[in-house]
Amino acid sequence: MFELIMPKLGESIEEATVTKWFVKAGDSVEDDDVLLEIASDKVDSEIPSPVSGTVTKVLVNQDETVPVGTVIAIIDTEGEASSDVKVVEEKEEPEPEKDTLEPEKDKPEPEQNVAAIDKSTAVGRSTAGRFYSPLVLTIANKEGISMEELDGISGSGRNGRVQKKDILEYLAGPGIQPPAAAPAPEPKKVSMSLGAEDEIMEMDRMRKLIAEHMIRSKQTSAHVTNMLEADVTNIVLWRNRVKDEFKQREGEKITYLPIFLEATLQALKDFPMLNASVDGDKIIIKKDLNLGIAVALPTGNLIVPVIRNADALNLKGLTKTLNKMAENARNNRLSPDDITGGTFTISNFGTFRNVMGTPIINQPQVAILAIGTVEKKPAVIETPTGDVIGIRHKMFLSLTYDHRIIDGAYGGAFLRKLGDYLESFDGNRTI
Repeated sequence: MFELIMPKLGESIEEATVTKWFVKAGDSVEDDDVLLEIASDKVDSEIPSPVSGTVTKVLVNQDETVPVGTVIAIIDTEGEASSDVKVVEEKEEPEPEKDTLEPEKDKPEPEQNVAAIDKSTAVGRSTAGRFYSPLVLTIANKEGISMEELDGISGSGRNGRVQKKDILEYLAGPGIQPPAAAPAPEPKKVSMSLGAEDEIMEMDRMRKLIAEHMIRSKQTSAHVTNMLEADVTNIVLWRNRVKDEFKQREGEKITYLPIFLEATLQALKDFPMLNASVDGDKIIIKKDLNLGIAVALPTGNLIVPVIRNADALNLKGLTKTLNKMAENARNNRLSPDDITGGTFTISNFGTFRNVMGTPIINQPQVAILAIGTVEKKPAVIETPTGDVIGIRHKMFLSLTYDHRIIDGAYGGAFLRKLGDYLESFDGNRTI
């Protein structure tokens, strides 16, 4: 018998959700046949069978979230059942660490109330949008913790996710009690009327994750946005001159974006506080420059793959890496590690011919840069013989930063420095 376990998809991944099974008990499988699809954060991954045999047992239901290392299926590789199956069946529904959670004999059982979490209806996400694993929900249900109380527990996991140790520490200590004197007002539900032809659409899993991430960012950081218009005429003329040669030689297109990335990396080295994170009252300045690039997917959703150690790449390397990354994102070929570890994010509004934007910070980063479309504009040009009006290629840069640690002077100086790098681009350089 072969025990198929939930694989570890990345360095920081602790659990994953089974989104679809392609096999059921009794099905024969060959080595490398796709067994199931799992999801972690924003990435879906197909899991192939490492062995040939017959699926004896499927232990995890669709849409169920389990920790990495959990046995999720049994495959008979010998062509006959054995006693191993019986052992697994006995462990199919384990009690969550009974020795730790068993109430004392003289401790009364918690009273059941309508706010308590019901095992049979636990779906892993509260009405407030927080995600909980089935194990956390099981513990909360056993200890009589309501969903409202669970929402008040601080999580140590990724994106503030409540883990097993968090809820156990909460139970062992005084806990987080909602203030009795001045309870936080519940958000008012906006009333709306539906017409006969209105369409109701359920958010898909990725859209729910994006919504949760955006709301958390707004609740975490004090967002401020500075804007600057830069003259990128030298860049436009240079790209027009080299793009055909580059395409013929490298087999790939060169866009404006890798040039903008190169300039951004230079400016980040001059202003390292923008390549940082906040941990309580501590500022963590990141040594690595890992650029996250927002990519629009064909589904209409958004994903942010990361170019790690981007400052180690030259312009040609940035171009090739960027093209490959965008292609993998649009074809759902990103791994979990491809979207983690970013230290600064860039969102290219110019792709949609938008002039500018005010993006939301990608937590736990402290800043995000928006790049607008490049447009021809009349501009005042200073010459030795006086000022003249000429046609120039210009674009807007928007920097949204966390005002908890970045002040306007620092954010504005970074943006001005970035503009200077773009405007002083050498139009005679080679690639």
